[in-house]
Amino acid sequence: METSTRFRRTTEDDRPLGELVQDLSRQTSTLIRQEMRLAQAELAEKGRHAGKGASMFGGAGVVALYGVGGLVAAAILGLATVIEPWIAAAAVGAVLLLVAGILALTGKKELDEAGPPKPEQALESMQRDVETVKARARS
Repeated sequence: METSTRFRRTTEDDRPLGELVQDLSRQTSTLIRQEMRLAQAELAEKGRHAGKGASMFGGAGVVALYGVGGLVAAAILGLATVIEPWIAAAAVGAVLLLVAGILALTGKKELDEAGPPKPEQALESMQRDVETVKARARS
């Protein structure tokens, strides 16, 4: 008696349903773990940029405080005596404020590079994966 072709394995791709479901489960969990690692790496990178930017803003605040201190010293020296030391104090204060401005602009640039705190690449990749699974399920 001849066996029916619908129950015979004709190639390696013809595997039992249980084996296919098991492969799907394993591949899905692997894919999800990989996507989570990608999201984690992306958020870590954005966090580094945000941290740099925030610390540069903090540094700008400290330097600006010294600049204000220098300008205050210049005003005191200028009012106390009408001689040359106040010009030096004013120049130091102006230079410190210039440094604070540069730090603030650099910090703003770092914060802008950080972007929103969501893993955009990982979300796009997951969306592509979902679309691929949907397309294969339809065919």
